[in-house]
Amino acid sequence: MQLTAVRTKDTAARGKATAAPAGRTGVRDANGMAVASFILGLLGLLVLNLVLGPIAIALAAVALWRGTARRGRALLGLGLGVADLVLLVTFMQLDHTVSWSF
Repeated sequence: MQLTAVRTKDTAARGKATAAPAGRTGVRDANGMAVASFILGLLGLLVLNLVLGPIAIALAAVALWRGTARRGRALLGLGLGVADLVLLVTFMQLDHTVSWSF
């Protein structure tokens, strides 16, 4: 990770410089979003698929839009998020209710 020195008025007076990241946080955030979408999509197959499915879809879409290095994981999160919603609709149709249980 490349760091650049940033000086503010306070640190310039004392002669100290602080380190700030130089533009790599967007990709690292996108990688974290890809992993989070995968985990939430997988967890959504078991519980709270009405909530976790759309969150997984949104995180995967943003990660792909930002150009994540973990493209496969983001695509898996996207697929699992969609599967969460399909599973919910399927069980709702089988139970003839708005919610489902085993």
